[in-house]
Amino acid sequence: MSYAHIDLSGDHETLLRMPSWVTSTRAETLEDVAFLSGGALNHLHLVLNRDDVPQTLLRARLALRAAEACVTRQGRPDRASDLRDAVAFLQPGDSPGPAGETYLSWRRAMERPVSVQALQRALSNIDTDQIAAWLHAGQGAPVPGAFAVLQAVFEERQRDLTAAVLLTDAALAQALGWSHVLPLLGLGLKRADLRKLGEELRFACHRAIVMAAIEVTREATDLARRAVRLKEVAPKLRAKGADEAVAQFLTRDAVAPMALTSLRSDRAARRFCDRLVALGAVRELTGRDTFRLYGI
Repeated sequence: MSYAHIDLSGDHETLLRMPSWVTSTRAETLEDVAFLSGGALNHLHLVLNRDDVPQTLLRARLALRAAEACVTRQGRPDRASDLRDAVAFLQPGDSPGPAGETYLSWRRAMERPVSVQALQRALSNIDTDQIAAWLHAGQGAPVPGAFAVLQAVFEERQRDLTAAVLLTDAALAQALGWSHVLPLLGLGLKRADLRKLGEELRFACHRAIVMAAIEVTREATDLARRAVRLKEVAPKLRAKGADEAVAQFLTRDAVAPMALTSLRSDRAARRFCDRLVALGAVRELTGRDTFRLYGI
């Protein structure tokens, strides 16, 4: 596998940066915030079509963040590190717990192209006909349509916050012509927002899209830079199976050494990960001496 050099200095980073008129303008009215959310979505569409952004890895990282936001809205204390642990070391028959299930829902929804079947795989307690009916309620302009889906889900499942925001983001992605769900409402809505009604909730949805789009753009910029570093050091890795191992870091939020099966042994995998850390290409994510996880 060969890795082409990508320069993310200067103009490249500028292209990834959200325009200042979106990030610095204070919206006072619904019309103002709707204009800003439109600008944010337009810029985000460009970011999602850039080859220098590791799109699969970006979705994996955002699924974790969306899950953390969801469990926070539910009043749970779990944070990203807890969610990683809940899922990374699951054995057949193990339960990840409620917070881990939320994380798995977002991962499953985002790892495949958006469809009723993919969403039912993520939300296994809801049948496909119901999911299709809710998504149908969101036809039309992207943000008003997404708002209609949010209202439709809440009318029947007011306590299922994960399903509500996940399906709302799915409707938004479909309306925008995106191939995969992106968790804009999942990231941007606050717990208090979901108690609002009418115009106040519409305002909150537009504001959430703006704030989440800024966050996604920053994450995309950071991951693009980190991916460049990993690709730069890849030719220095002489271990058999190194190319396959590197590919995992470019698509997964966190990697346990035991998952690097292309390498000769668990010991070789641990040494490989430590080598990547020493080269500044990946980070150890847990701070532990055992059961470590690594990611770029």
